[in-house]
Parts: sequence; structure tokens; C-alpha cells
Amino acid sequence: MRALMKRFIFWPGWILGAVLLLFAGCNTEHAFVKKIAFKDSRSIMIEFAGELDADWAVDPAHYKAYEKRDPDVLLAIDKIMLSPDKKSVTVHFAEEINQKEPHIVGLAPIRSQGQDLGPALLSVKRLYIGELFSILIGAMLINNFVFTKYLGLCVFFGTSKKKNTAVGMGITFTLVMVASAMMSWFLYQFILKPFRLDFLQVVIFIGMVSLAVQAVDTVLRKVNPALFKAFGVYLVLVIANCIILAVPLTLASNEYSAWESLMLALGAGTGFLLALFLMSSARERLELADIPQTYRGLPIAFVTAGLFALAFMGFSGLAIF
Repeated sequence: MRALMKRFIFWPGWILGAVLLLFAGCNTEHAFVKKIAFKDSRSIMIEFAGELDADWAVDPAHYKAYEKRDPDVLLAIDKIMLSPDKKSVTVHFAEEINQKEPHIVGLAPIRSQGQDLGPALLSVKRLYIGELFSILIGAMLINNFVFTKYLGLCVFFGTSKKKNTAVGMGITFTLVMVASAMMSWFLYQFILKPFRLDFLQVVIFIGMVSLAVQAVDTVLRKVNPALFKAFGVYLVLVIANCIILAVPLTLASNEYSAWESLMLALGAGTGFLLALFLMSSARERLELADIPQTYRGLPIAFVTAGLFALAFMGFSGLAIF
């Protein structure tokens, strides 16, 4: 089992971490914008890929900023500072800004060396470990995809009869989810979004899920044939599973960064693993219980799942940070 964990988790984890380090700081909301970040309590710095026209860069009329949750209230801009190399600007505000909330910065059509590069709508937020942990715990407990959103029930009921099968399926499901979510994030941020192909995201995400499932299927067939046989048809059902598809759609609609996407996928996967473990433990004990004939099998399983869902409602409204 330890050898399986090393092959299945540690090496993909290192590879995934390397990919995240390469792309976590990328900003693809406009091809000419390299980076946007809070500089201090009253300013936001925007870094560009080339030199800006000075007249355009220092004109406050070309900028607008507001909190994402309150787009009707524009922040008062005090002044614009252009760097000596003309590749970055610092937007100074008249009052302190709430860096705990994500902000939107709109730019009029960018001018560089006399060329019009089009407008930009940029998002900036302070990414800290507490926020990432909140996304992880939120997807795992507060917004558990099985017990609060009722997704992935086909695989959930099919593989939760035995604890060993449930745990193995949960680990495999988590790996597939993380891999497919990160591939989907990469394609969305660097291909679909820049080329305005957002309408194809469902088709593309399904393809990414299929690719990830096929990879896990091939590896599992070679590494652990017994576990592969135990999964049976349910491993194939992962391709069209609601949770596997819901995670990429969620990270795309919320404009999550690479690290946020990883936390969402990992939280959703571990939440599914937790749900499978709890359900399989209960169903193993139910096999020995004196249950009326009409309630045996799926009926009592649905009742048990409903009780777990009621229990998970206790996490609703929980604020981690």
C-alpha cells in the first residue's frame, strides 16, 4: 500500500507543484499586462509587457477601480505614477483600500508606441494562506459536493458498499479531479479565455476529464489489478461524473488562480473521499442490522445519506478566516 501511495501521489504531486510554480503568478486577462498586485494600503501596481505612451499612462481618466462585490462605487484615484522604464504604473487612491476584498481595475484602450492594444479589465486580490485554506475546507466540508450539492451520487452509492473499495475509489477520484482541474484551468486561462472560446469550455473540460480518467485507468490496470477489478464500471463513470465537471466550471466562473484551483479540486476530492468513507462504514454495519426487507439495499442507503446530509448542514455558515 505504501508503494502504491508513493507511485500514485508523491510523484504526481511533485510534477503538479512544479507546474504551479511556473504558472501561478501569470496574469492572462490581457496579453499586454504581465502582473497586477496591491503595492500598499493606497496603491495598486500594474506591470506591462512593453513601454507605454506617457500621455496615456499618467492620465487618471484612463483608469477606474472598484471592489468586485460593489461595482457601482468607483474608488477615487489620486494620481498615476509611471516608472522610469515606462513598463509599469502605480495607481494611487485618495483613501485606503480594503485589500481583503478582490478589486477590479479597468483600463481604457492601452496605448503603446502609438498603437492601440484594446481595453483591459483586470482583477487583483490579496492571495494568502488563510484564503486558500478556506477554499479547501469549504469544498471539503461546508460545501461538500455529495452531501450539500448532491453531485456524483452514481459513483457514491455504487462504490460505498465496502470500505476498502470506497477508500481506493476516493483516492483515485481525488487524483483524477486534481489532474483534470489543473489541466482545465491551464487551457481556460491560456487558450479559451484569450481567444474568446469560453463557449467551448464544457466540451473541453469533458475532454480533459476523459484524458485524466484514461491515464488513471491505464496506470491502475498495471499497478493494482485487484483494485482495478473492484472499481469495475464505476471508473469509467468518472468521465461523466458531475463533481469532476463541476470543479473546472466553478474555477472558471470564479476566475480562480492556479493555487485556488488546486485547493478547490483537492478539497472537493477529499470531501468526496470523506463522504465515501463515512458511507461505507455505515453500510458495512447496516449489513449486520435487522432491517425490514423493503428497506434493504439502496432504500436504506438513501436514508443514511440523507442523515449525513443533515449532519453536514451544521457546517453551513462556518467562517474559517
